[in-house]
Amino acid sequence: MRRQEKISLTILTFGAFWSLLCSTLMNIALPILMRTFHVTAEQVQWVSNGYMLINALMIPVSAYLIKRFSFRRLFLGFTSVFLVGTILGSMAPSFWLVVFARMIQAVGAGVMVPLVNVMAIRYAPKGKQGSVMGFIGLAFNFSPIIGPTLSGIILTYFSWRYLFILLIPFLAGVLVVAFKALPAESHSLALSFDYRGLMLISLGLWFLLWALSNVSQLLSGEGLLISLSLVAAIVFWLLFVWLQLRTKQPLVNLNVFKTRQFTFALVINSLIIATMYGNTILLPLLVQNSMHKSPLVSGLVILPGALITGFMSSTSGKFYDRFKIKHLVLIGLTIDLCGTLLQMLIGAQSSIWMVTLGQAVRQSGLVLMLIPLQTHSLVYLKRAQLPDGVAIFNTLRQVAATMGTALIVAAITITDARLHVPNSRVGIQVGFGICLCLLLVAVTQAFRLQNAKEIPDND
Repeated sequence: MRRQEKISLTILTFGAFWSLLCSTLMNIALPILMRTFHVTAEQVQWVSNGYMLINALMIPVSAYLIKRFSFRRLFLGFTSVFLVGTILGSMAPSFWLVVFARMIQAVGAGVMVPLVNVMAIRYAPKGKQGSVMGFIGLAFNFSPIIGPTLSGIILTYFSWRYLFILLIPFLAGVLVVAFKALPAESHSLALSFDYRGLMLISLGLWFLLWALSNVSQLLSGEGLLISLSLVAAIVFWLLFVWLQLRTKQPLVNLNVFKTRQFTFALVINSLIIATMYGNTILLPLLVQNSMHKSPLVSGLVILPGALITGFMSSTSGKFYDRFKIKHLVLIGLTIDLCGTLLQMLIGAQSSIWMVTLGQAVRQSGLVLMLIPLQTHSLVYLKRAQLPDGVAIFNTLRQVAATMGTALIVAAITITDARLHVPNSRVGIQVGFGICLCLLLVAVTQAFRLQNAKEIPDND
């Protein structure tokens, strides 16, 4: 990789770091926002789910944008959008304006992250893809995990508004450096934009997210409405797939699914991501609402696991270049399962150190898998397929994160309602049990991973 390419990748990675940090930065603040704005648990999760929804909508659009415009123009434009959303969030006077500001942030983040993926794979030397992807793993895996820790520290000394305010100087600095250092590139590829595809995938994601966010009401009077919403989501997704397979210039090229190793890695990654983001909801509820500890303690519980993720991200990328992907994933899943089982067994007399240990063990397993799985999925694609592969991979990553969060919140809500005990440990243990089941499904899929004797050229 040439010097200018390394500089560009570093700048893009640093920008993506802040966008991914924001995906979990607000999670520890959710109980505070509930008390401040007098909203329910189902309403407050829109602070996270609204961000992930818009982020997921923007990622398929990024496939078109990356083919159409230069890295420089896209990064400068969408980092600016992210900065605008951050400034609005710092001044928002009401709960739903906080949600709106988060959605504007997500518009910028939804393009910044795929940019890094495409650049990394496109310019990585053959046989070194894992090492390069390990470098950007600091942004992709470390930042979502460290978010709750930083949030806990900030909320101990400042108001929730500083979760927005403290990002502003960093984002402004990234913009200045990017404006001076990113090279201008000519982009002459003219493409038509698939508006029908965007409309269908937007409606499908919206109905899916709304249904999942309210799935705890499935057995109540709103059950029929939620069921209809799920059916509508499935219909719109099927129409989207039908249209994409028949359009000359689709929003995303679904033919990437014909690459079986891409599909297997994507499925496993989605299951893991669902448990990872679900865990970022479970731990603050366990530590703050059930164990009655402060937001600072809640953040510090996550810190050891976050540090493990940061230190091992680049190493796990190198592991992909040296070891078989199947072995890496099976070892990682085994470690993750042990940590999840430990969390599920946390009882009334358990100490905060047990919670911390369980999270650290989980993160040790996760970091072994995430970068290798993403690298494995993309190196099998041709160069022209990379924007589409990255868009699909990251879109389903966001959908999986939303599903994991929504299902776990629903499990807690339903369990607590039946026990007539709010914030019960039983409900939280059920949430950890769901994570355990998803990981067991991932184990069955891991045996389908195979290493090619020779990685194809991305031409």
